[in-house]
Amino acid sequence: MNIKLIAIGKTDNKALQSLIDDYTKRLSFYIKFDLETIPDIKNVKNLSESQQKEKEGELILSKVAPTDQLILLDENGITFSSIKFADYLQKKMNSSVKTLVFVIGGPYGFSDEVYKKAQGKVSLSEMTFSHQMVRLFFIEQLYRGFTILRNEPYHHQ
Repeated sequence: MNIKLIAIGKTDNKALQSLIDDYTKRLSFYIKFDLETIPDIKNVKNLSESQQKEKEGELILSKVAPTDQLILLDENGITFSSIKFADYLQKKMNSSVKTLVFVIGGPYGFSDEVYKKAQGKVSLSEMTFSHQMVRLFFIEQLYRGFTILRNEPYHHQ
């Protein structure tokens, strides 16, 4: 199985980007992982909230193949403990999903079209985090999940 994370906008904080790179490298020992960044929409001041979500939605869906399983990182999604998230990943691998695509939306969330195409929603927390920090938290949780599945000492319970 491959895992892809799609995110809107670049990470401009060098310290966060360094940590994202570190966990991405660690994750590569377990699975093929790709972080794909969609550039911020230009001239958003001239767009309504829904127009911005539509434009971002079109870009997101253009990066998703018909055979991919699309999971949205959404505040209304399912919440997991780290161990339950590892179980979730294992079930996805067992179900022969070729590519599992997680998406971090823009500042206003996802368009209706993206919600219609999604096969699930996962919430990292009831708290709100910056989009840049969500990337780091999510990639770290992926890494943690795979270390749990391999019974490695990274996660303590």
